[in-house]
Amino acid sequence: MVKGKKYTLEDIILNFIVYFFMILVVICTLYPFLNTLAVSFNDALDSVRGGIYLWPRKFTTNNYHMILSKPEIYHSALISVLRAIIGSLTNVLSCLMVAYGISRKDYVFRKFVSRTIVFTMYFSGGLIPAYLLMKNLHLINTFWVYIIPGMVSAFNIIVIRSYIDGLPKDLIESAKIDGASEYRILFSIILPLSLPVLATVTLWVAVGQWNAWFDTFLYNSGNPNLSTLQFELQKVLQSVQSASSTPDFSASLSQGGSAVTPTAIRATMTIVAILPILFVYPFLQRYFVSGLTIGSVKE
Repeated sequence: MVKGKKYTLEDIILNFIVYFFMILVVICTLYPFLNTLAVSFNDALDSVRGGIYLWPRKFTTNNYHMILSKPEIYHSALISVLRAIIGSLTNVLSCLMVAYGISRKDYVFRKFVSRTIVFTMYFSGGLIPAYLLMKNLHLINTFWVYIIPGMVSAFNIIVIRSYIDGLPKDLIESAKIDGASEYRILFSIILPLSLPVLATVTLWVAVGQWNAWFDTFLYNSGNPNLSTLQFELQKVLQSVQSASSTPDFSASLSQGGSAVTPTAIRATMTIVAILPILFVYPFLQRYFVSGLTIGSVKE
């Protein structure tokens, strides 16, 4: 609504419909998160009864105390942060260099390399060959098994190359006339102009690295020093689910004891796991806006 502007009846009805649906979308988006937050702060046994929506019925912090009292959680969180940062930077840098190479019209094998990269998106080597490959590369029980296999992503390369194809070619030609090398063109011209798409890809990779737990189970489950936060939380949930099937848990439940239930632990784990990566979004939001507006106006 613009101050001072005269709105007709059609404008008012249209604005009302737009605002109504936007508010509805916001509610549908926020409700699952707020409901999970309420369950995480509610008494574990009381959560089993259900009926918790936006506010905890019996407020408690015991669920967080149960998870955060485990010392391995902090070390695993450090490993998750390191793999998210290092994995994101190496992936984006590798994909940018490959994307820039196959975006050059004068690259002889441009079409062959591009089709080979696309081909890998349709077929996978499978779980057992992948494990044997990691074993032969001596990456089992090492931190680098989190980084090296994910350094190159075919999808990210295609996305970045498509963005580079839309940049003005005159900039590259001018730089070459001035004697700039390919590395200087890449890091001084292409990289700054590609920040919106690089920020988007960085967020994709960071979220994927942060949420990954199956590779820890597969490759590093025998080394507690390389355990990630998601894997530790997964183990906590499994232990609580196993304990909830025992007679002691049923007795505690009937007597109103302070047992921890899978419902409460699952909600608490979700909040613990989502909050760190949630703080990354505000720093990358302005690049998303730039990425949406670039190319919207043609001269």
